[in-house]
Amino acid sequence: MTDQTRQLSEHELRLLEEEFDPESRFRTVLRPVAILAGLIMFLLSCYHFYTAGFGIPRATVHRGLHMGVTLLLVYLSFAAFNSGRTRTTGFVILGLPVIDWVFAIGGAVSALYVPWIYDQLQFRIGNPSQLDIAMGTILLVTLLEAVRRSMGWPLPVIAVLFICYAWFGRSMPGIFVHPGADWSGIINHLYLSSQGIYGTALGVIATYVFHFVLFGVMAQKIGLGQLFIDLATAVTGRFAGGPAKVSVVSSALLGTISGSSIANTVTTGALTIPAMIKIGFKRHFAAAVEAASSTGGQITPPVMGAVAFLMVEYLGIPLRTILIAAIVPAFMHFFGVLVQVHLEAKRLGIRGLRQEELPKAWKVLREGWLSVFPLLLLVWMLMSGRTPFLSAFWAITACMVVYAIQTVRASGLAGGAKEWVAGIFEGFVSGAKSSLSVTAAAALVGVVIGVVTLTGIGFKIAFMVTSIAQDWAGSVHGLLTFLPFELFSLQTLALLFTLIMTAVVCILMGCGIPTTANYIIMVAVAAPVLGMMNVEPLVAHFFVFYYGVLADVTPPVAMAAYAASGIAGANAFKAGNTAFRLSMGKALVPFMFVFSPSLLLVTQDFTWSAFVLTFSGAVLGIIALSAAITNWLIGPLLWIERLLLAIAALLMIAPELVSTLIGVAILALISLRQVLAARAPVSSAA
Repeated sequence: MTDQTRQLSEHELRLLEEEFDPESRFRTVLRPVAILAGLIMFLLSCYHFYTAGFGIPRATVHRGLHMGVTLLLVYLSFAAFNSGRTRTTGFVILGLPVIDWVFAIGGAVSALYVPWIYDQLQFRIGNPSQLDIAMGTILLVTLLEAVRRSMGWPLPVIAVLFICYAWFGRSMPGIFVHPGADWSGIINHLYLSSQGIYGTALGVIATYVFHFVLFGVMAQKIGLGQLFIDLATAVTGRFAGGPAKVSVVSSALLGTISGSSIANTVTTGALTIPAMIKIGFKRHFAAAVEAASSTGGQITPPVMGAVAFLMVEYLGIPLRTILIAAIVPAFMHFFGVLVQVHLEAKRLGIRGLRQEELPKAWKVLREGWLSVFPLLLLVWMLMSGRTPFLSAFWAITACMVVYAIQTVRASGLAGGAKEWVAGIFEGFVSGAKSSLSVTAAAALVGVVIGVVTLTGIGFKIAFMVTSIAQDWAGSVHGLLTFLPFELFSLQTLALLFTLIMTAVVCILMGCGIPTTANYIIMVAVAAPVLGMMNVEPLVAHFFVFYYGVLADVTPPVAMAAYAASGIAGANAFKAGNTAFRLSMGKALVPFMFVFSPSLLLVTQDFTWSAFVLTFSGAVLGIIALSAAITNWLIGPLLWIERLLLAIAALLMIAPELVSTLIGVAILALISLRQVLAARAPVSSAA
């Protein structure tokens, strides 16, 4: 086998991303179709760029136009089966099967039908015509197939199951029974109302997310991603396990402009994974570090994938409030990975990078400072209260200006102008292409949300889960009565079991569907559960979001870890298990901010004293858990010390003062024992 510590070529990385990310599996088409699709994508980006700066049309028109064009492009860009090639046999037009053209045109027409008849809908909602039902059926079928092509089977299967639940409600068992709805009623609710396909999820993608996806593409084009990697290398590369720490820091920085775990993994992992292997980390560990770090990019402000903007719509609060709330939990995730990386490097005695292997920080900033300006402008506008789409408009404009300066510097005025036009066209096409699958998924998730509102299943699940949690809490509380003090109250135990069940469901759902779709579904199904336990809406939304993201590194479907293992030449399942272990900090943090919402900085009952106490407990808890997992604190640990540290970590995340103090005491005693053990040989030698 050849040396796999070499850096993969750009083509190899693109193939690797396509292998593990269905959203990137664009097929090869004939030149006329490629030109047509490219031109439509460019015009779609131009449309969104213009509306971001100069005003968005009526919501239904805007959403319908965006979805109609997207469905057309999905069928031009994704094959029926992910072979990456277009069939040349059977009935074809311009190299594409006739059925693809039928689906493309049918999807576009049925999506545009609702905006076309919008003025008449107020007289027909509740009593759809035969044409309405036919168009709704066509859109539903084409949408299911579009998501299957671009994202795989899981989400379409879930949507079909929900539709069946709506249809066969009278036959459902026990608590799940409901009056049911005929096909006309289902189409009316999912297609003609704002509670289904044309609902909030699609609106957020069309109004906010597209612009930030486009900004991320343009920011990469002006070299911001490479600047982050170089800067992280210059600052952290010299310390123990240097390349692993570079991976964590660079992934955190890249997460500010990228909401894709797999894209982040491939971009930074191409450089950091070979470097980690070279200095002594095992291949599966190097892959896991990159995967765990890159997954954290989805929870890093200001982009946070699409979820930050969905929260704006669902919660009705300003975006800057959500961005501020995300700061500390994001820090905790990267801190947790960084601590485990440091302890692992110390345990194995792995060095940092040598001075000659490091770039100079001042040189990196001097050469690339201009590419940071659009990101700073974006953050400033968002935090000053400007609308997200207007902020994105000016940030994209800034990227275009910076790119013009860079191309003119590199190729002169004439050559630079030509290169600039080609680069902007390519960037706008890439931005639209990156939005196709997420738009289709958001529209299909609208079907799931529509069924939830139509049948009321969300509140039925909430009642069932809270009842089970109350029963379990009562049993455990009874077992703890032998203690001379109350370690956990009954209410705390009930909330704890509710959170555990919700977390498990979020992870399981996230194994098959993208983060954004998982969040939307879980907000409809799981957030009411937490609401019944008196958890603040902002806190509940963050909880389900963070556990949905964790699925990207949770076997058996840990896509980010599998992509990283492809770069490292490692066992994919082993890399996934290790990445999940490295993400334990992220697994603890949601419990912390539920029990002490002050950790999110902007909650109703925020106090600095509660924040400092919770933040300190979180930091110490992450250190304790990381040491227990790594088997190293100041030195190697006894098995009983590892067990006690794990217990201490759990105690420190609980809201009760007694349990927190017990956890701190355990950590302090074990640390003292480690210090004395480390000094013992020196004393005896003397």
